[in-house]
Amino acid sequence: MKPHRIAIIGTGQSIGNHLTAIHALGDRVELVAAVDIDEARVKAVIAEHNIPRYYTHTTDMLSAEQPDLVHIVTPPATHRALIIECLEAGAWVYCEKPLCASLAEFDDIDRAEQRTGRYVSTVFQWRFGSAVKHLKSLIQENALGRPLVGVCNTLWYRPAKYYQNPWRGRWATEVGGPTATLGIHLTDLFFWLMGDWQEVRAMMGTLERAIEVEDVAMAMVRFENGAMGTLTNSVLSPRQESYLRLDFQQATVEVNALYRYTNENWRFTVPDDGDASLVQRWQAIKDNVSGRHEAQLRDILDSMEKGERPPVSGHEGRRILEFIASLYKSALTDQVILRGSITPDDPFYYAMNGRTVETA
Repeated sequence: MKPHRIAIIGTGQSIGNHLTAIHALGDRVELVAAVDIDEARVKAVIAEHNIPRYYTHTTDMLSAEQPDLVHIVTPPATHRALIIECLEAGAWVYCEKPLCASLAEFDDIDRAEQRTGRYVSTVFQWRFGSAVKHLKSLIQENALGRPLVGVCNTLWYRPAKYYQNPWRGRWATEVGGPTATLGIHLTDLFFWLMGDWQEVRAMMGTLERAIEVEDVAMAMVRFENGAMGTLTNSVLSPRQESYLRLDFQQATVEVNALYRYTNENWRFTVPDDGDASLVQRWQAIKDNVSGRHEAQLRDILDSMEKGERPPVSGHEGRRILEFIASLYKSALTDQVILRGSITPDDPFYYAMNGRTVETA
């Protein structure tokens, strides 16, 4: 099979993970071009990484290169237009989170998928490590019993200079604070393992950073299966950690890491009167694959070759955006928000803060 032709749009700080992933896939892929409006930056990147060609306009690149897959690594507010242009040009898309700025934008993307027969997948690499895949299989077999309690904490630290980048910290360009841009990774994993959420009640604040969006948010969630959970997303936590704890009827499963994990970051506990054989089942993980971009990219390529919808797209992609919009609506209106209640007659359908935002 010929290698899949890949292009990257956006050559800023986050490109490294994508380049590492592409190189790890070897002969399955061919990186043909990079795009950035900053010509000096994109020229430096292609020289350093031996990328054949560069462009400063996406339209020119799509016409000339006709890629099979496009990685979008640009600020959030630019995603919708770039995604739809790539889909219309015949490419599949692997896009950084958040996928887009609102539920309205997601539904535009969904319609573009239906028109073109191409798909877009959000970067949620934590789903693709061996420990998580093993845990998901145990959950699907009901080996651990029902989920009951969950804790999902993204406690990171971003100094004031982080927000000196002009697109950060603004509703119009970053879409939201840590809820939308940082904690979204662990939140997606939380819901994928615990099940669909039913209602959320939340609060948020801008306590320390001179930004429009929140620098900390907290929420309580009830799931459709009756389980309950809490989430905290912060950029004000000097001792950083990403912590997920899931309490099932028969076991507690935890991961404590930062930006990526291996099997060693996970802990599995059964109660004193529990089934000790479950520990052996947990320890029977065959591989030790980290939750990294290359693991997700490999699954996307598999889906392309089969002509199937890739992981973290469609319903899976919309669920996390609906939750973020609902968390923000709960925090800003002091209401309990039910899943499915944000519809096109609701201002939070069109903007995460529920109001028109200036793009200038």
